[in-house]
Amino acid sequence: MELKQILEAIVFSAQKPMSIGELRTLLRDTPEKLPDEPQTGEYAKATARAVEKALEELAVEHDAADRSYRLACVGGNWQFVTKPDFAPWLQVLVGAKPRPPKLSHPALETLAIIAYRQPITRAEIEQIRGVAVDGVVQTLVERELIEVCGEADAPGRPRLYGTTQFFLEHFGLKGLDELPAADELRRIHVELATMPSDDSQEQLPLDNETDEADDDPDEDDDEDDENTDEK
Repeated sequence: MELKQILEAIVFSAQKPMSIGELRTLLRDTPEKLPDEPQTGEYAKATARAVEKALEELAVEHDAADRSYRLACVGGNWQFVTKPDFAPWLQVLVGAKPRPPKLSHPALETLAIIAYRQPITRAEIEQIRGVAVDGVVQTLVERELIEVCGEADAPGRPRLYGTTQFFLEHFGLKGLDELPAADELRRIHVELATMPSDDSQEQLPLDNETDEADDDPDEDDDEDDENTDEK
């Protein structure tokens, strides 16, 4: 019996995605709760790196086997997921869930800015985009893709926004370090000190009326790249 086989059984049987910390806790607690199972003690002190390496080997093996499912790490948690090719049959099996409206192009732009520049204030987002983003930010908060993660050390103590765990799950990312390179976006200089001190910042002047229309959070012309893996 190998460590990766034990982990495979645990992840396969778990009712939710499992983090490396949760897996190590289970490995450590099993000998204490089942003292009559001496073989469990061998794996009680498995390191985080050993667990991660075993899971990575499992993922490679499942990919090579070309099965209908694979082992994936999403947002730092491991789970077995079916491949997108089999989604139609699974939708009939479990019932198709209503999908939320697609994110508009302005919403995707704003989400990208937050993802790469977090933590970031609304005023800083507006400096980068050149238009007001009140409605778009509210939409992203309601969709649980971003959240308030603190207050900036600036006049008015404006809120700081960052992405959520659901953001990683939604786009199938193991962590923020898997975001595509966007050095130009990270280098854009913003001046928070020049913003109004009131937390409800004044709307920036728009270049034309079309920009204002584009910021409608309900626009659904552009599609976001949703993670189509299903449990």
